[in-house]
Amino acid sequence: MSPASHPFTEQTRWRIVLRVVPAALLAVCVLATAAWLLFADQSLREYGARYRHWAVAYSGGKDSSATVTFVAWAIKTGQVERPASLTVLYADTRQEYPPLHATAMRLLDALRRDGFETRVVLPELDGRFYVYMLGYGVPPPSNRFRWCTPKLKIEPMEAALDERRRETDEKFLMINGVRLGESAARDQRIALSCSKDSGECGQGWFQVRPPDAAGDSLAPLLHWRLCHIYDWLYFENGRHGYPEVAGIADVYGDDEVRTGCIGCPLASRDAALENLAARPEWEHIRPLLELKGMFRAMKRAEWRKRKAEPELRQDGQWSKNGQRKGPLTMEARAYWLERVLDVQRRSGIDLINTEEEARIREMWALDMWPRKWSADDIDADMLIDRIMSDGGDLVVQPVLVKP
Repeated sequence: MSPASHPFTEQTRWRIVLRVVPAALLAVCVLATAAWLLFADQSLREYGARYRHWAVAYSGGKDSSATVTFVAWAIKTGQVERPASLTVLYADTRQEYPPLHATAMRLLDALRRDGFETRVVLPELDGRFYVYMLGYGVPPPSNRFRWCTPKLKIEPMEAALDERRRETDEKFLMINGVRLGESAARDQRIALSCSKDSGECGQGWFQVRPPDAAGDSLAPLLHWRLCHIYDWLYFENGRHGYPEVAGIADVYGDDEVRTGCIGCPLASRDAALENLAARPEWEHIRPLLELKGMFRAMKRAEWRKRKAEPELRQDGQWSKNGQRKGPLTMEARAYWLERVLDVQRRSGIDLINTEEEARIREMWALDMWPRKWSADDIDADMLIDRIMSDGGDLVVQPVLVKP
């Protein structure tokens, strides 16, 4: 698809650039695109030559899509020497926005046609979002209990990288789409890492991992600005040859919105999903907007278990949050499973497949609970005396009014 035929027009492009790029950087974006492309090319050429095998971590978002297409283009056009192997590892959380997932699948097909190896990395069955939550009973993630990232992304990707290391029997170059300017906290971590442990941040961000690690990492697009990412994805199809990525515009649209999982419980608002559902061709997914409220409701006491009293730890001290709320009750898991399946039916989007639903129901039959919890724990909405630890003693504060 040519830039002229894609609905993401030149007018739209400038509307995005003017909205999301600080004025002080606008001239840099307009005048220095070739320079930033050169930086990325030099970075890949310099560090890539040190490794026989490369792998790209691909999430389906705009930055990782720009990274994987840039690397493929650089290899195909001879900008860098072709490695012995390039493996694109797509982290499929099963929670991605529909157009991003569809784009990722099309891009993987195109990469395979160009001779690159691709792999879809899925979480293990018991670690998938709805299985872990509605089968095992773990409450929806929160900013203080962010179990989703390790379960859905980090642990599966680490396992895939370790497998690749065993196959190659040598360290490989792990390429990612990290950029400066995405967040102040990340920029600080990058600046710190550049000054220690063989970290380098010239044309890209290069980090040497311990000898037993699967690979060392490189972020060749470190210095690309948001406008460069948009230009590469939407207006350089003729250069990189992967028009499939232009579909990412359906999610990002005219705003700089960060995308996460469908109904992400960690975000105050699912702006990307709202924008997507407002488009006529995607209005059928509007029921997905109900998920965020459902996750919020699941955290309430009426759906959960609670510890009746503090537990004695191995160090002989009483647990601090002794009467903490815990997992979802069996009744809650059954109720919310039906609610999610209803959203799935009305939206036509695959949230829980047949294998996952079967495993959820099997976990119920096996009476599975998170560690140190069981059906014998009290329901969290039960009115009980408050028990607190005071030094080595327990202090009971009776309920003033009992039903």
